[in-house]
Amino acid sequence: MAKALEGKRIVITGSRKLSELSEIIERQGGYPLVRPQQGTLLPAEEEVERDLNHLVESGTDWIIFTTGTGLEALLHQAERTGAYTRLLNIVKQSKVAARGYKTFAMLKQLGIKPIVIDDDGTTQGLIRELQAFDFAGQGVTIQLHGEPMPALVAFFEQRGAAVRAILPYKHVAPDDEVSRQLCQEIMEGRADAVCFTTAVQVRYFFLYARNSGCYLEIIKNFNGRVVAAAVGRVTAEALKEEGVRLVLTPDSERMGAMIIELSRYYKNKAALTK
Repeated sequence: MAKALEGKRIVITGSRKLSELSEIIERQGGYPLVRPQQGTLLPAEEEVERDLNHLVESGTDWIIFTTGTGLEALLHQAERTGAYTRLLNIVKQSKVAARGYKTFAMLKQLGIKPIVIDDDGTTQGLIRELQAFDFAGQGVTIQLHGEPMPALVAFFEQRGAAVRAILPYKHVAPDDEVSRQLCQEIMEGRADAVCFTTAVQVRYFFLYARNSGCYLEIIKNFNGRVVAAAVGRVTAEALKEEGVRLVLTPDSERMGAMIIELSRYYKNKAALTK
């Protein structure tokens, strides 16, 4: 019996867990193609150290964690500068909100229980849950995730909060040559599916496609023979905003689950053609 991904060329656009994802694809009979569309996360150490010092010295009423990666980076930076214990104490003394299951799980391991958690893994979901609270005159510290978060900052400022942001890492653009190769593979029929693991990858890839003059051709392929898969709702929404009509998304927002969802799609499609 043929495996679900038999002969399928599956593109991975992330930069993490590449060997694990490749192995899952191969076990399903597919050929993994690693084409990272998210540049290396560069720590902004000097800026983070300054912001961390202000946080541990002045405290905050609220602290908002938006990604597990960002929380982990903050803890590493605090450990490097000798502020780890003071940071944890500040977090435990503050009201905490968290976006995403990874962030919540990491906080739980630290013995910290957020009083606000998003309902769907998105920033808008977090904002919905925060609307029940009064922020007038409150100090709010937001851990950013590689990019500005204007909607979240505006939400707090409009409710009278004094907002400070900490950016523990920054995204950089992927290699143009890799993006060019992926565009060619999609347009020439040498990629059957493309798996995106963050919205950042979506934005970088389609920005390259626009700048290279092949955006419409790429969208045409995604709405034709090339399958788009997203690890979660935020990434899926970014693809849909670009004009991709069908996006496969697993119920569990995990990379392995995304590949299994893709396998299920091809298995069901094969059954319908028999």
